[in-house]
Amino acid sequence: MASLQPFYNWTKELSEEDIKHPVLFVGHGSPMNGIEDNEFSQTWAKMGETIQKPKAVLVISAHWLTKGTHITAMENPKTIHDFGGFPQELFDVQYPAKGNPELAQATKNLIHTTNVGLDHDWGLDHGTWTVVRHMYPNADIPVLQLSIDYNKPPQYHYDLAKQLASLRKKGVLIIGSGNMVHNLRMIAWNKINEPNYGFDWAIEMDAIFKEKISDKDHKSLINYETLNKASKLAIPTPDHYFPLLYTLGLQDEKDETSFFNDKMVGGSLNMTSVKIG
Repeated sequence: MASLQPFYNWTKELSEEDIKHPVLFVGHGSPMNGIEDNEFSQTWAKMGETIQKPKAVLVISAHWLTKGTHITAMENPKTIHDFGGFPQELFDVQYPAKGNPELAQATKNLIHTTNVGLDHDWGLDHGTWTVVRHMYPNADIPVLQLSIDYNKPPQYHYDLAKQLASLRKKGVLIIGSGNMVHNLRMIAWNKINEPNYGFDWAIEMDAIFKEKISDKDHKSLINYETLNKASKLAIPTPDHYFPLLYTLGLQDEKDETSFFNDKMVGGSLNMTSVKIG
């Protein structure tokens, strides 16, 4: 029991009546969503207002791919501008949310299938801060990131997520941040500003994903490459898809599922997002 002491220390002031927080998968899309006032960012802001305020936020972002699994464990995570070619206004953004080393250690202790590294170098990449700054603009909630071990298969990520389930009852909002349909090479730039424009194959895959998620058919979603012949177009690389598996791994039998920001962008991207619980 000694290894769980940081977890008990961090949650000792919580009552047993505390609610179980929902889990989110957020389609984060362009980094510009981090500073734009649009339908996506407005929905994120509303989500932050409607969900009971968490004690901390833990994000699994498509933009932190590592060998091994790691969690940010610093007091003051930096704001990472991991992109290029955007306006200076976007690079000027700082999201000064605190970290929480004690929660990082507690989360590490919950995971038994691998040794989780405590990271002091990363920070908050745009898969995290572009979303969370709209949800919690005052940056008054600690934010941590859990990395994606890019050497591991889909089942690994789904199974790892299940070990985090107790955090939902301890005031932690867990967010997977990526995109289910994410093919940057096929973006129709001449259609980028056309509302809800999607290629036929992307629309088809978006519908399949939503059907399988609604049916709680996690096995099919883990084995996504066999879902449809268009799967390889929707997911040419799994980096933006894996965060969805973390969200699904945290779903229990009683959790209801709903969708938000259910839109296509530029033909080959979708912003479809999921709220579980």
